[in-house]
Amino acid sequence: MPTLSSAPPLPRAADWRTPGAAWWLATRTLGALATLAVGAVHLQQYLKLYSGVPTIGTLFLLNFAGATVLGLALLAPIERVAGRHGGAAVTLAAVAAIGMAATSYVFLLISERTPLFGWVEPGYDPPALAAARASEIATVVLLGAFLAAHATHSRRSS
Repeated sequence: MPTLSSAPPLPRAADWRTPGAAWWLATRTLGALATLAVGAVHLQQYLKLYSGVPTIGTLFLLNFAGATVLGLALLAPIERVAGRHGGAAVTLAAVAAIGMAATSYVFLLISERTPLFGWVEPGYDPPALAAARASEIATVVLLGAFLAAHATHSRRSS
């Protein structure tokens, strides 16, 4: 199994025409968009409800910033910019986005049942709660599929 530092480069533009590569690119792109959606929901809720809530408001704003950076990184051709560390950079961004989305999902579940940083989610905005859950689950599933496809390609290339 390759380490982050030895991750193989992503396929070149000509290689994207193969069915497996198209799946890889689609899961990465959709996962990046889901990550951006996680951030958008958190920004909307920060502006609408949580900006005045100590700690939680700050976490919502940080979630937006992190999701934006990770989502844009996954949409950008960072494997070309980062040179020989490109494969590792993409893998790291995907793992970070999965971790952020999973943590957000778990924190929401906790805050609906018990205080989290002194706050219990009142459930004022059911559509936003549903959007948060859907985007967080989509991020984990899509980027997990991307990483699995990347690992499969790495084994075949070796």
